[in-house]
Amino acid sequence: MIVNGDKCHDLLAENKPLYSFDENMSFETQKERIRAKLIELSGLDLIAQNACEPNLDIEIDEMRDGYRFIRFTFESERGAVVPCYMLIPDTGKEKYPVAIVLQGHSTGFHNSIGVAKYDGDEEDIPRVAFALQAVEQGYIALAIEQRGMGETKPQKEKRRWGKMCHHTASVAMLLGRSVLGERMWDVSRAIDLLPNFPQCDVNDIMITGNSGGGTSSYFCACYDERIKLSAPSCAFCPYPESIMDIYHCACNYINGAYRYFDMQDLAVLIAPRKLLIINGNEDIIFPIEGVKRGYETVKKIYSKVNCKDNCKLVITPKHHYWCDDIVWEEIKKFR
Repeated sequence: MIVNGDKCHDLLAENKPLYSFDENMSFETQKERIRAKLIELSGLDLIAQNACEPNLDIEIDEMRDGYRFIRFTFESERGAVVPCYMLIPDTGKEKYPVAIVLQGHSTGFHNSIGVAKYDGDEEDIPRVAFALQAVEQGYIALAIEQRGMGETKPQKEKRRWGKMCHHTASVAMLLGRSVLGERMWDVSRAIDLLPNFPQCDVNDIMITGNSGGGTSSYFCACYDERIKLSAPSCAFCPYPESIMDIYHCACNYINGAYRYFDMQDLAVLIAPRKLLIINGNEDIIFPIEGVKRGYETVKKIYSKVNCKDNCKLVITPKHHYWCDDIVWEEIKKFR
């Protein structure tokens, strides 16, 4: 008898997600059932049971060259402290649009403000200084440390896995949660706090990030409808071509998700709001042919609600790489 050590991949080939987008079915029905399933499988319902007062703590508030710099923390749930940086342009306007920016598997969100804290950080700065780039574009930049990354990474995980967050993600799954659910929750609770900063236009919020930050940018827009534009970079791809076929950090996974939906099907939770998908032509972990296939479904979803111009795919000439010049120019054109 031949031993099959890859049975899950056989099952993958046989599986069709139960809630795959259907052009002939009611859009609202599909949206409601996918939203309910996403909340259930990601553990957002369990996370909500542990909610608490935010206990907002402003640690630094000072003027810098061209912007006001604020560092604050808050509790998104009991025992979960979320560090944030907010950069407010110093151009005299009463209100500014808000850009939430999320690092991926880096050493932490300090990279977003152009600070090199660890060996190797300087190699990618200023290219990955998302918050500085956003404030230069006229946004209030809100950089959020993602759960299990940077300052929120457990010490044991820093020793064992470096920039990855396997342990955090795996423990979350043991508890019926997911780290993606926790990250969605953290971003949504941060949006709740924006009225504390009167310069924030809470009706004009976008989100972007690269790699793991791009994944969260997509999922956060699925969960929180206050986000008007999502621009995930190097993150969007159907599961069979990416996280089910190629090694990825455990933070990309939601237990049981592919039984019900693929990544592109979740776009029903974003439409008709704007979705700008950015992927590298040479990205080997989110292969471009898969990206294109998934985007065909996204186009059908947006056509279903008569807003086909509200989605766009931009392919950069790079690999798994934040192309700051391309990203911000495309966002400017797309808004």
